[in-house]
Amino acid sequence: MRRMSPDVPLLNDYKQDFFLKRFPQTVLGGPRFKLGFCAPPYVYVNQIILFLMPWVLGGIGTLLYQLGILKDYYTASLSGGLMLFTAFIIQFTSLYAQNKSATVQRMLTTDILAEEDEHEFTSCAGAETVKFLIPGKKYIANIVFHSVLAGIVCALGTWYLLPNRITLLYGSIGGTAPLFVFGWITLCIGEYSLIVNTATETATFQPQDTYEITPLMRPIYIFFFVSVDLAHRLLVMFIISAGTAIIPYYIPSTIGVLLFMTGFGLLLSLNLSDMSFVFKHSMMKHKVGNKSEALPSGSEKLFMWKECVLYIIVLVLALLETSLLHQFAGFSQISKSSSQDIVGCILMMLLIIVWILKEIQSIYIFGIFRNPFYPKDVQTVTVFLEKQTKLLKIGVVRRILLTLVSPFAMIAFLSLDSSLQELHSFSVSIGFTRAFRMVWQNTENALLETAIVSAVHLLISSSDLWWNRSLNTGIRLLLVGVIRDRLIQFVSKLQFATTVLVTSWTEKKQRRKTTTILCVLNILFSPFVMVIIVISTLLSSPLLPLFTLPVFLVGFPRPIQVWPGAVGTTACVCADTVYYYQMVPSLTAALQTAMASGNLGLLLPGSHYLGRFQDRLIWIMILERGYTYCCINIKGLELQETSCHTAEAQRVDEVFDSAFEQEEYTKICSLNEHFGNVLTPCTVLPVRLYSDARIVLSGIIDSHENLKEFKGDLVKVLVWILIQYCAKRPTLQEDIHKSESKRETPLVILPASNTSPRSKSPEDTDSLDSKTFDDWSDDNIFDDEPTIKKGKEGKKQLKDFPGTNLPIPGSVDSQRVGDHSTGTVPENSLYKAVMLGYPAVDKGKQEDKAYVPLMDFSCSHSHLLSLPEEWRSNCMPKAIMKELSSLFPEDWYQFVLRQLECFYSEEKASTLLEEIAKDKVLKDFYVHTVMTCYFGLIGIDNVTPSPGHILRVFNGVLPWSGALDWLTEKPELLQLTLKAFRYTLKLMVDKASLGSIEDFKELASCLHEYESDWYIGLISDEKWKESILQEKPCLFALGYDPNMGVYTGRVLTLQELLIQVGKLNAEAVRGQWANLSWELLYATNDDEERYSIQAHPLLLRNLTVQAADPPLGYPIYSSKPVCIRLF
Repeated sequence: MRRMSPDVPLLNDYKQDFFLKRFPQTVLGGPRFKLGFCAPPYVYVNQIILFLMPWVLGGIGTLLYQLGILKDYYTASLSGGLMLFTAFIIQFTSLYAQNKSATVQRMLTTDILAEEDEHEFTSCAGAETVKFLIPGKKYIANIVFHSVLAGIVCALGTWYLLPNRITLLYGSIGGTAPLFVFGWITLCIGEYSLIVNTATETATFQPQDTYEITPLMRPIYIFFFVSVDLAHRLLVMFIISAGTAIIPYYIPSTIGVLLFMTGFGLLLSLNLSDMSFVFKHSMMKHKVGNKSEALPSGSEKLFMWKECVLYIIVLVLALLETSLLHQFAGFSQISKSSSQDIVGCILMMLLIIVWILKEIQSIYIFGIFRNPFYPKDVQTVTVFLEKQTKLLKIGVVRRILLTLVSPFAMIAFLSLDSSLQELHSFSVSIGFTRAFRMVWQNTENALLETAIVSAVHLLISSSDLWWNRSLNTGIRLLLVGVIRDRLIQFVSKLQFATTVLVTSWTEKKQRRKTTTILCVLNILFSPFVMVIIVISTLLSSPLLPLFTLPVFLVGFPRPIQVWPGAVGTTACVCADTVYYYQMVPSLTAALQTAMASGNLGLLLPGSHYLGRFQDRLIWIMILERGYTYCCINIKGLELQETSCHTAEAQRVDEVFDSAFEQEEYTKICSLNEHFGNVLTPCTVLPVRLYSDARIVLSGIIDSHENLKEFKGDLVKVLVWILIQYCAKRPTLQEDIHKSESKRETPLVILPASNTSPRSKSPEDTDSLDSKTFDDWSDDNIFDDEPTIKKGKEGKKQLKDFPGTNLPIPGSVDSQRVGDHSTGTVPENSLYKAVMLGYPAVDKGKQEDKAYVPLMDFSCSHSHLLSLPEEWRSNCMPKAIMKELSSLFPEDWYQFVLRQLECFYSEEKASTLLEEIAKDKVLKDFYVHTVMTCYFGLIGIDNVTPSPGHILRVFNGVLPWSGALDWLTEKPELLQLTLKAFRYTLKLMVDKASLGSIEDFKELASCLHEYESDWYIGLISDEKWKESILQEKPCLFALGYDPNMGVYTGRVLTLQELLIQVGKLNAEAVRGQWANLSWELLYATNDDEERYSIQAHPLLLRNLTVQAADPPLGYPIYSSKPVCIRLF
């Protein structure tokens, strides 16, 4: 994505023409007055006639009513009947036109541009014209149903729009005429969509409309609005009747009603899904015994039986308190009123205390003033945890007050209310049922609402006021709750709108040619903008900024979840997804502490949080909130940083750095420098994850001295790897036990203790299973820069040898050599046409090969550490093997053998190992195998390797040599050889960075650490991902940066580090997601360079788009709903 400029188009040229044709269709319900081809005038005239037909038919009935010939209900029936008759005529005309030509068939295509196909028209009433204007219905049942519905809507609309009725409503002609005209236009839009042709709606859902539901949308809206006025009395009666069906209304005693509300209020606020899951699992476990599947570990941690016991105790205490206080309140009017006032004062004090304890947990108070109690300049986990100890203790106090004290105090307040002493009514049932539910469902909000009602009651004691006279306490709490919720939404929407408006001018990169005009219009019509914000708030709809410009619309009311799909089932999974998988369990534990202590503020469904660590961005959304639990969804954004991604990520870093990296001398109550940003810092979380360090190896990997030492270390590491492999074979311990029990000395001639290849262990699995290599062409002889293929073209695997993926050196590869993917060095075009092969050897001329004579082991236990038989075959000339044998470190070989711990009898282990170390035949086997592997890694010349050579072999591309075919035929040995080479490279880097190794003991300790705590290999390997998920302490990979021309190392270290977390403006997120939905699903504006996806440092527009659920967004990780315990 290139850097954004003010001239980035909102829609490209093609989409602009497409939108200009699509938009009138949507507004008018389906007429196509702008086509992509030249059409005769009668096509447009016919559409106008069909569009105005309902108005004409309704006008006939309206005229007869105004003349006094018909009454209103006869007028409606006449217009409806005419509309029904006309609808049938239109539909049967369409059927006749379709059946007139056998080859004509309505095509249902998923191509949204099918409407642009040209049509040939022969006459005004020809079959082609009719089929274009009236496509018809797929099912006969829909012909009947849609026609009947069209008649009903026309009848109700005619009755609703009678001029006399409208005049009685508004009292003037000035109000009647506009409503009459626009009302009939609305009816024409709905009728045209229903019986003629439907507008092209959302591109994604159009092919999924199997049962033709889309034509019903507009008429249904009209029907609902008209029928409300028609059946207002029936509606009131229906609500009253429904109210009588509420269970509390049928409970004969007031104490029964109170206990029912209290008990079910608590039960419905618990995480019943987890409880039912555990209960079902327990029942199944008892039925099928041990054959039942184990309960997932996550659910075991989330739900404990002690919590069930806690809930039972809380329920019993709540019911006991309710009944006792209700009986106490019935003694006298004076004690009842004064007792409730006392409890109200206690609730107000609790609210102040809980609010103060919550605010001092976060970095900012009200998001503006820096919290003086929050630790300053927090850089490490240990320092942060030491400074946060006091805050955690305060968090425990707040948790107790909020979870145990406040609910029982509010239950006492409600139980003492006088409304529950009388015969309960519908309003009492509704209000108090909601109040008892909120006590547990959202204790903080319920505490605020109850404190406000108590304060108002104390301040306004007059019984003549409407508040005290007409409303009971339950309805008062309901009204206060609605006002609280809408007020929070209004403030958030207003802040979002202000940010969009101001930044469109102050941010130069956001300033467009139309910005000045839009800003002036927003200022001039600010009352109308406020009305739009208020309507959006009342409907709880997102405030939609069109193209994220300061053009505000009321979004379609949608659930907070936004996309109608299961949470966590879709994500754009890639290689970086594994980093989020690894960190989520630790992040969940850290979030549990932070949420329970109040570090993240009010936990409301639909709230969004953003976490940041190095190149990782974590998006957290609250899905559900209940008593002592919170359900969240965690998403991970892409790590590959585009220009827009980088610009917003830098702003996120600036916001967090200014909050958390404060010096000690900073003012106590400093202000939030980034208050206008949608992101407000909250806290830092200690999370166990991988830190990613990129280091430059220049001066290490290209040092001649280091490379010379590399050759000697390589032989030692090969010896160590092979001995450790033989000592840890699965059959070794069994062979040792048998040998010790028999205590015999067998005659051994070329013993093969493991003649059959064993299955690959996870530790031995390497990159060859998923990675292929480049040929060693002549352009690399004088150039150390590697040519490593990383794209899909470089993943064709060789199948000549089973179990290996190595290419045949010297063979001509049919695929292109040049690969222009990221990280690939361009090659000379000469090598794209010509491949240089390796030397050929005549079949009849074979050099004398070195061989190992058939001899007996001098020690009876040597066969326990012997190499597999197939590894002892010969492929090296005698002269070369003799020369290489002098490089074998015999003292190191004996040291490694003596350090083994693989025998049961510890007192005899040293003696046996000493005898094995002196076995010359066993040593010759190791010399032969080790030096052959060494020859296969270094190559024919046996010279000091170059940096390019090391990188190629590290990536699995071995040089040509006589041992190459021998190695490729032994996949397991090849894996061990590559592992030894990579360990040696890591050893070279460590020696250059930390200092040289003094003795064999230190070297062995270093190799043991590599084996147990490190994975050294390729990032593209599956083993790399497995090591991350298994939380291997460290990982290392070698790479090359072609842009800078340097060799690089990547080191991942698992440690507990701090993730910075901030709260996002929820309405800003909803508004941008609503615009994204409109652009992609309606305007089909999926241009990757469109304006609304460009970087916006204050709105974080690009990151917000990424975090949306697919298909709108593209997070690379999305978790299933995660339940967090808050107590």
